[in-house]
Amino acid sequence: MNYTYLLECSDGTLYCGWTNDLEKRVKAHNSGRGAKYTKPRRPVRLVWYETFETKEEAMSREVKVKQLSRKQKDELVAHGTVEKPIS
Repeated sequence: MNYTYLLECSDGTLYCGWTNDLEKRVKAHNSGRGAKYTKPRRPVRLVWYETFETKEEAMSREVKVKQLSRKQKDELVAHGTVEKPIS
């Protein structure tokens, strides 16, 4: 399974990415090994994700989500579901 996800950083900003192991990736972000952007903005919290069969689908969705406005991303978070928050 592949995922496109949004993290909320400690400064209130959102970070979008994709991965094939969501729990491991969120832990990497929180340990400072995730992304240059999230390293100084820890801790991060998973606030939204979608699942995809292929990495290409997840990567394509990531590009589309990154093009959304902050308001549109907030709407995704408000209407999306995170069954078990990972932080």
